[in-house]
Amino acid sequence: MTENRVRISPADGKLGVLIPGLGAVGTTFIAGVEAVKKGIAQPIGSLTQLGTIRLGKRTEHRVPTIRDFVPLAELDDLVFGGWDIFEDNGYEAALKAGVLDPRLLDQVRPEVESVRPWKAVFSQDYVKKLDGRHVKTGASKMDLAEQVMADIDGFRQAHGLERLVMILCASTEVFLTPQPVHQSLEAFERGLRESDAAIAPSMIYAYAALRRGIPFANGAPNLTVDIPALLELADSQGVPVCGKDFKTGQTLMKTILAPGLKSRMIGLAGWFSTNILGNRDGEVLDDPDSFKTKEESKLSVLDQILQPRLYPDLYGDFTHKVRINYYPPRGDNKEGWDNIDIFGWLGHPMQIKIDFLCRDSILAAPLVLDLVLFLDLAQRSGMRGIQEWLSFYFKSPMCAPGLYPEHDLFIQLMKLKNTLRHLRGEELITHLGMEYYD
Repeated sequence: MTENRVRISPADGKLGVLIPGLGAVGTTFIAGVEAVKKGIAQPIGSLTQLGTIRLGKRTEHRVPTIRDFVPLAELDDLVFGGWDIFEDNGYEAALKAGVLDPRLLDQVRPEVESVRPWKAVFSQDYVKKLDGRHVKTGASKMDLAEQVMADIDGFRQAHGLERLVMILCASTEVFLTPQPVHQSLEAFERGLRESDAAIAPSMIYAYAALRRGIPFANGAPNLTVDIPALLELADSQGVPVCGKDFKTGQTLMKTILAPGLKSRMIGLAGWFSTNILGNRDGEVLDDPDSFKTKEESKLSVLDQILQPRLYPDLYGDFTHKVRINYYPPRGDNKEGWDNIDIFGWLGHPMQIKIDFLCRDSILAAPLVLDLVLFLDLAQRSGMRGIQEWLSFYFKSPMCAPGLYPEHDLFIQLMKLKNTLRHLRGEELITHLGMEYYD
């Protein structure tokens, strides 16, 4: 260890977790944390809780757990609050989502039931398939943002919170591209006062969080915080942000498999992906405008990993199709089918077939936990703006203007762990290994 470690403020006191969208993902996360706290379940899938990190040379055998290596908030210090378009408390919402076994939910019922959502910022102009009545009204979008800030202030005071993090677990909004109102904070705040149509509800949550100096993570594929205006606000407030779109089912498989194909110089002719799911997410994505937002997030992965401009003979002309089908009987049990047409030595064709039966919310919940804890760590470490080291958790990672996002899961993990090593003044791991043989 060197003396160049970053000064990190201690994780003292309670950490408030603010969740716009207390649906399947949000309630699975909350109930899961409460179950782990009671010792009745394991935090499987959480890097912060189960992961380790190698320090120094392999011969040193220093491999602490991540939670022992960096000063993360304790699970017992997490306090939950959020917004939703339905009035159901956390327990009722979790039962309706149908993700967790009711017998497990009953064991954490008092804790989950105590999470009662505030009225949400919502408009069917942005999520056409949902129609909740538990929504805020106001004279302008700035008025709505101020109402969200009032909710935050009340929550902070009621629970005596030292710090907060906001993580968006709401539904996919209609596809938006950056507009003039997004280009500067001045233009954005004017747009809030004028209720500009290019300012979506998720942006209002992000603005409120950043104005209050609260780190923000975007778990949906929406544009949200990935605009110059809100990045300007994050920088001026000294607040870390990250996103977008939790990397869970089918895209997780792509970011595992595609780097393997590329590493062995195996060609790709086509990758056809289709999904069936029946939860609220599936219902929302049944709308073409919302699906367009998700499609953009999903389609970007292969191009960035395979780099067809560098390898035109292998990846210069592959076909990539993505389909999502709303099928109510499936509930939260999503099924992702992939047909992958590849070619090898002398152009010989081969195929890979994947049938991934998963639960998106089960895969997403530990990501929410890790992002909450790592964003809080970033805030206490004086980090601000885009946190590219958290790309590991997202389908469409944010990165600095002029850069391409890194999608390779294994490079993302190396970046994350090297960031932790940097924070603690440890030598970065390159995996060169020459020192063992000189």
